[in-house]
Amino acid sequence: MSQKILVFGAGVLGSLYSAYLHEAGFDVRLLARGRRLQEIYSQGVILQHAFSGNRIVSHVQVVETLSPSDNYDYIIVLVRKNQLEDVLKIVGKNEKTPNILIMVNNATGYQSWIEAVGRQRLMMGFAGAGGAIENGVVTYALAPAFFQPTTLAELDGHESARLKEIKQIFRQAGFPVAITSNMDAWQKTHVAWVSPLAQAIYRAERDGVPLSSSKYILKLTVEAIRESFDVLEKLGVAITPPRLMFWKRLPAWLLAESLAMYARTTHFRTLVLRHSLAARDEMKQLADEFSALARIAEHPTPALERLIRG
Repeated sequence: MSQKILVFGAGVLGSLYSAYLHEAGFDVRLLARGRRLQEIYSQGVILQHAFSGNRIVSHVQVVETLSPSDNYDYIIVLVRKNQLEDVLKIVGKNEKTPNILIMVNNATGYQSWIEAVGRQRLMMGFAGAGGAIENGVVTYALAPAFFQPTTLAELDGHESARLKEIKQIFRQAGFPVAITSNMDAWQKTHVAWVSPLAQAIYRAERDGVPLSSSKYILKLTVEAIRESFDVLEKLGVAITPPRLMFWKRLPAWLLAESLAMYARTTHFRTLVLRHSLAARDEMKQLADEFSALARIAEHPTPALERLIRG
């Protein structure tokens, strides 16, 4: 286990992935700033599983800067999309690290990422977990492996040696992992269903009702996800992974009822609700990114607009 890894970002996902890697014996550093830096310095990374309540304290080595001369085998970027531009300015100046894995929500393609870190160094991915931080404790859950494992890709879609290596690293750390040949389609699809879910949460909050009990908002959410999938299909973007086509193929009433049941679960509260409420700025940016795709497609999204505007 000679790979030297920097995890850039000490939010829920950066904390979780760095701790799992550290506990598996990998040489990992976690880049943190501000109050979070002080929390980790003083108490380590505290993880509490949302379902079991099991708690671990991982003493990951923490750093507060990345200099151009720092040498890592991998830099793994785990920040919110609205933070990425500033982070890439820092990461791009580091020319010693050959592999930059960016694991961030995205519906705008990869040109700006390529310009920042270089085509040869760029790898893409997405986390298979979620949660929230309160009082220095990361309450988290992994997404089911059959639904959303940690997902990795190369720009050209091939399974390179380094992609297989980082896949094995994550697996050894305890994460289910998948490789996709089309990360752009995967990420656009992810935004197409996650963004309406977040907007449904905000709409229910504005209306002062639980999402699970509002038949109107649940119906709108299903319609908004279907509209969003239609946008992608009109742009020639395949729904990825294909199993997500259940959003279009199953009866709308069944999807709404299933979503109502899901919204009552600990899994939903941990991976969807708490993240959406804590990341309004990121969710706004993602909604704006998808609205731009809808305009390019010249495809109306009235249900999504009603969720957003009220």
